[in-house]
Amino acid sequence: MASAPNTILSELGFRFDPNNLYQQTATQVLAAAELLDLPTFLQLILAQPKNELMVHFPVRMDSGSYKLFKGYRVQHNNLLGPYKGGMRFHPSVSLDDVKSLSLLMTMKCALVRLPLGGGKGGVQVDPRQLSKGEMMRLTRRFTSALGDNIGPDYDIPAPDVGTNAEIMGWMADTYMNITGRAQRSYGNAVVTGKPLAFGGSEGREKATGQGLVFVLEVMLPAMHIDPAKMTYSVIGYGNVGSWTARLLKERGSKLTAVLDHTGAILNHSGMDADELAAYVQQNGGVKGYADAEAIDTDTFYKHEVDVMIPAALEQMIDESRGSQINCKVLAEGANAPCTPLADRMLEQRGVQVLPAILCNAGGVTVSYFEWKQNRQAERWSAQKVDDELRRLMHAAADRVTDLAKEKKCDMRAAAYCSALQYLDEVYEIRGVFP
Repeated sequence: MASAPNTILSELGFRFDPNNLYQQTATQVLAAAELLDLPTFLQLILAQPKNELMVHFPVRMDSGSYKLFKGYRVQHNNLLGPYKGGMRFHPSVSLDDVKSLSLLMTMKCALVRLPLGGGKGGVQVDPRQLSKGEMMRLTRRFTSALGDNIGPDYDIPAPDVGTNAEIMGWMADTYMNITGRAQRSYGNAVVTGKPLAFGGSEGREKATGQGLVFVLEVMLPAMHIDPAKMTYSVIGYGNVGSWTARLLKERGSKLTAVLDHTGAILNHSGMDADELAAYVQQNGGVKGYADAEAIDTDTFYKHEVDVMIPAALEQMIDESRGSQINCKVLAEGANAPCTPLADRMLEQRGVQVLPAILCNAGGVTVSYFEWKQNRQAERWSAQKVDDELRRLMHAAADRVTDLAKEKKCDMRAAAYCSALQYLDEVYEIRGVFP
């Protein structure tokens, strides 16, 4: 029989903290487990990662001095296959944040039915403060410190906030230089999101945004929203936010407001997503963009749109912001962008929330395609990548929609339920060692 989320966390020795991101995430997953009446042993297993690794390593700065950095790799669950998840370089990286993201990766892979488990990692660092040479030395030293805790058959990192294809190339090259001979022939499969010339996949850069757009193709018509006529706003205009906007532009949608770390902008007539992406790439943010007026943050959240897409960091939307949001649908491009209180506020106000483990699963899905191509010494066309991604994202969206109706629950709970059902089925087949 299922146990209440707080009972499970208490049994594992957690001290209840409503502001702790990992406890928030685990509580939501365990609440979905209750809906399914999942066995207690399965909830206990999923409520904590299998492995938590913390490393401290020195890096030589351009000045000749050395600085000590802290890095993490959390491996949540590998029931379905090798651990999979991004590497984040950001000043706010912490163990609880990485644990939360690793749990979400387990759920995400299970929801899309990928043969992968959940992992996540990162380094406490501000990449904007480091030169290219310092970034390369940090990346190589971190990869070396992780040693055989990563590998193409065991744990496969990918890009995340603050990392990119170039950094993934450095990670793969370092791994291939320090690993044994048996792994070298396909050692570039140790990470995904690499440059195309070094085994990367077509479509990987836009993958998260593309997956989100494929989800909206399925979900929005049932909510009486036509993508060709809808208005939308975006929080964060980095990889996920900008690619989502560019792909929605192709479908006729109108981008009217954007918020990022530099400020907020508004244009009721709509902004050109491609031009804005080029401006942000050159200037580091949306502030000063000529084809829009500067607005304050409150005005951004209160601005009426059909769809809002948070595509920045976790926990950006709290209860206060949830009371201001003026949209019909909130599609989570970022991981865990809403606090539980904000979630409840949005539900009370009738805002339909499409959860992150569905909306942003395109990234890990195309990462899986890249890993598969590397292992099989293949190169897929951009069209094949898009076709396969659309197929898997549509299927996942359909599963979530059906379960929401069956369980009479919100989309977030339905997404977790779909993932948990699959994990439960596999645990039932495999059993628990010994």
